[in-house]
Amino acid sequence: MARRAGSTGAETAEKLRNAALELFAESGYAAVSMRAIAAATGVQAGAIYNHFPTKQDLLNELLQVHMETLLSSWEEAETPGLAPPDALEQFVRFHIRYHLDRSREVFISYMELRSLENENFREIERLRRQYEKAPRAILERGAADGSFDIIDPQVSTMAIIAMLNGMTTWYRESGRLSIDEIEAVYVRLVARLVGQREEG
Repeated sequence: MARRAGSTGAETAEKLRNAALELFAESGYAAVSMRAIAAATGVQAGAIYNHFPTKQDLLNELLQVHMETLLSSWEEAETPGLAPPDALEQFVRFHIRYHLDRSREVFISYMELRSLENENFREIERLRRQYEKAPRAILERGAADGSFDIIDPQVSTMAIIAMLNGMTTWYRESGRLSIDEIEAVYVRLVARLVGQREEG
């Protein structure tokens, strides 16, 4: 893990994380060297190891921080007690807004998951499963009370998350529809996917 001592050290570690995030997303984890990450930040090649002993440590921290921040952000955003259709809409809107600002993190969290060593992989998978429990619980409640007509809650959960994540690859601010309009479309698409009856 990164060294945490001192404000200067913390700033340097943050610069290294940002550079690694950019380079991993652009060129892939395997093609990026620690020397390249150091050069992108102006850090001496040998000094990077004071913060991240290995490139694996750096990748693992990027993915772990991404997942832990996602989980804590959802915990703050979630409104307990909502009816399943309203809870699902809240989740869809949260997921879109959160991930659109983090397209690089989303990209490497899927493309570079395979690059993690076994122990690190298991921890990231645990965090991902923890996040997936949120929409799955909503779907299961909706299936139980008749709000949704779902074939399989787990498969539907994975389909929803994959569909929402896909937006980070094609959305452009200069596009035909605004983020608000696209978000509204996704809310309706997800509602149809889970067999929710549309009002009006």
